Amino acid sequence: MKQEDLDILLEEQEAPLVAPDVALDLIRRRIRLRARRRIMWLRTLWQEMSGGSETPNYHAVVDAILDEKDTPEREAAWMATNERIQALNDSLVEVEKALEEGDSRFHFLVRQFGLSTVESDFFQAALALGLEPQLDRVYAYLQDHAGRGYVTETLVTRLFGYRQGGAIGASSALRRLDLLHEREMNPGEPAMYVCDPFIRDWLLGRDSLDPALAGMAYWRLPPEPLAGWPLDETVNYLHRQIEREDGLPLRLIVTGFPGSGRRSFAAALAGRLQLPLLVLDSGHIAEAEWERVYMRGQRQAFLTGCIPAWSGSRWTQWRWPPLIAPFRIQMALAEIDESVPPMEGIVDFRVELPPLSIEERRRLWRDLVPETAGWRPEALEAMSRRFQVNIGQIAAVADRGGATAEEAAEIVRESSRQRLGKLAQQLPCTFRWDDLIVSDWIRQTLEDFVFEAREREIVWEQPAAQRLFSQGKGLLALFSGPSGTGKTMAAQVIAATLDLDLFRIDLSTVVSKYVGETSKNLERILSRARHMNAVLLFDEADALFGKRTDVKDAHDRYANTDTNYLLQAIESYPGVAILATNKKANIDSGFIRRLRYVLNFPKPDTGQRLLIWRRLIGELAGTAILEGLSDGLISMAGSLDLTGAQIKYAILSALFIARKGGEELGIPHVVRGLERELAKEGRSISRELREKLKY
Repeated sequence: MKQEDLDILLEEQEAPLVAPDVALDLIRRRIRLRARRRIMWLRTLWQEMSGGSETPNYHAVVDAILDEKDTPEREAAWMATNERIQALNDSLVEVEKALEEGDSRFHFLVRQFGLSTVESDFFQAALALGLEPQLDRVYAYLQDHAGRGYVTETLVTRLFGYRQGGAIGASSALRRLDLLHEREMNPGEPAMYVCDPFIRDWLLGRDSLDPALAGMAYWRLPPEPLAGWPLDETVNYLHRQIEREDGLPLRLIVTGFPGSGRRSFAAALAGRLQLPLLVLDSGHIAEAEWERVYMRGQRQAFLTGCIPAWSGSRWTQWRWPPLIAPFRIQMALAEIDESVPPMEGIVDFRVELPPLSIEERRRLWRDLVPETAGWRPEALEAMSRRFQVNIGQIAAVADRGGATAEEAAEIVRESSRQRLGKLAQQLPCTFRWDDLIVSDWIRQTLEDFVFEAREREIVWEQPAAQRLFSQGKGLLALFSGPSGTGKTMAAQVIAATLDLDLFRIDLSTVVSKYVGETSKNLERILSRARHMNAVLLFDEADALFGKRTDVKDAHDRYANTDTNYLLQAIESYPGVAILATNKKANIDSGFIRRLRYVLNFPKPDTGQRLLIWRRLIGELAGTAILEGLSDGLISMAGSLDLTGAQIKYAILSALFIARKGGEELGIPHVVRGLERELAKEGRSISRELREKLKY
């Protein structure tokens, strides 16, 4: 590069920089002034080495290197005494004083990230090149190498008169916070240092998202808050924490089920604090990238004044690295039962989002699902009362286009069916009330149970009910009686009437021989089912909620502790649950007294057995065949003490026996089916009954 061209480039120091921050113009001028001084010193040396010739003497250059003629000390002494450079010195002092006294984004960056003087100088050299790429020719000239038109540690060291480098060691903020990027060059060439483009753009006044966070972070605008959200108390708490003298960062842990509105609540809260919310989804962050993304997220928060909100379950599994002090307020979104390990030096505050009220659900249905305008008023009201949905579930209905109330109900049920995974089995609910052959008292009590299941939320939303019944807001029933008497069928009829799914809890996934594990398993089930639109059926409930024993040893004490926890956990469950058992006497009596519905399902009497025989055969084989079997069915109903399940399976066997023989269903087939069922208990049909049946 010709000296005249370089001089013209450096003379542009008076041209204003198009930027909102005057500090950037001062940095640009400072680098130019220091470059010009350094170039004047180098030209003086080169002239001495060349003896006035334009071509340097190679031997003289080598001698100058060995004699250490180009040292920071000699250069500083020359600059202090040479008259030709004093005007530049005066300009440099003026610029550096103005830069030191200023208050700008650059100064905020230096203060916030604790840059030392050396680190600041290094950063300015790289920033100047990022602002004015044409300075690459100046940097190449300063390094006397056409291929080094970039920032190197040696360039910065000599430009600012340092004896040695060290500004970008492993612990330097420039490296830890990615303010500068190091790039390896060809073998034998010094590393290149480049100002991070996001930092450069931020200094230019562009408050954009860091490109390194693209695909894993996004801005969330504040929505219209729901009336039931604990916004006021949370904001008041945050203000109190911010005013504390210790200045500890605060991590607000917002808990709720997927779709419960955790992001919306966080955005509304950030809006109340007049700060934007940046959601960072850990599900899109590779574990190897976690530390870098965490640092970039904190850096974004400090520079753009936003609140980072960490979502997804993976962030709870990773340590928050000490690369950078966390922003004053963090938000972390977790599920109800998700464990969040504490962090030293950070104050945690947990907020659990309450379920939506009926009025909030009604409003959200109208606002998010336009199709509700065409629903019957009673259909919308039923959806609002019956389904304890959250924001995400209603939004899912809108996305999938649930045109009718029936379609919307099915979408809602689908959205929660997978929450229990292998912990429970979904049972089909195809039975109707007519299928359930029980006494009038049991039927009336079951109808009362269904009515309360539909109306209970209206009652619990009343302040008086909330005050007087602070616990036990769930709806629990105990169905006891021998196997096959209709306990499971009754649960299926209830779920079908309520238009809810029925899940039978698999005891093999709950009961554990290890102390404390059973209670943990049950808590896992109840926490996941807490806001599901489902009825839970605990079969063989005596295995879970058995009597507490006398304490004779440590094992008894721990077993009783487990039992106490199980009883408290199910009692505080807010949903609908049915406990079924064949051994009611084995269940803790204190627990039974606290249940509002306790029904005993006895074996059917003669009239009920006949009704079951007639109902099943009539539907499976037709009324004509039923009439032909009438006398035999009366005899069997009066002579055989059977449960409804035994009758059902005897008829099923009889149907297949008749089909195998290519015959119409008759008494002989029914008798053979009965024999199979009775054989399971070591029983058989009496001679008297055989004579009545003529078989």
